[in-house]
Amino acid sequence: MKRKSLEGNLCAIARALDEIGDWWSLLIIRDATAGIGRFSEFQRSLGIPKNILSARLKSMVEQGVMEIVPASDGSAYQEYALTSKGEALLPVLVALGQWGAEYLFEPGERGSIPLDAKKKRPLKRLAMMSEDGRHLHPKDVLVPRIVFMN
Repeated sequence: MKRKSLEGNLCAIARALDEIGDWWSLLIIRDATAGIGRFSEFQRSLGIPKNILSARLKSMVEQGVMEIVPASDGSAYQEYALTSKGEALLPVLVALGQWGAEYLFEPGERGSIPLDAKKKRPLKRLAMMSEDGRHLHPKDVLVPRIVFMN
């Protein structure tokens, strides 16, 4: 079943999910932030079928989330790298990972968590803040539901 495009939706969340909302895309972005860049490395790391990986990478390049660059080792190969648009998704991945660590693991169960690259310590939990710097709780935030407009 082909999924419905949310491209013209007035909701920013819907548009974002339309562009990068499947799990493969988010896992590709996660691996790219860890320094993976070659097609074969993504395929090996994720165990993703080659046709799906190819389609996701092509789509992310077309959307400006990733770009094709010369191989970092100077060889004739090319690699995929995150653009600034792709790098801007890191807080989304961190928040998703922090949520998963809190709610989807048993007490004492080990899992990967984002670390401060310099100090090798876990990141402080991401927080919602108002423009004036106040910490916001879920009840303090309005997420308007805007219906799809044709």
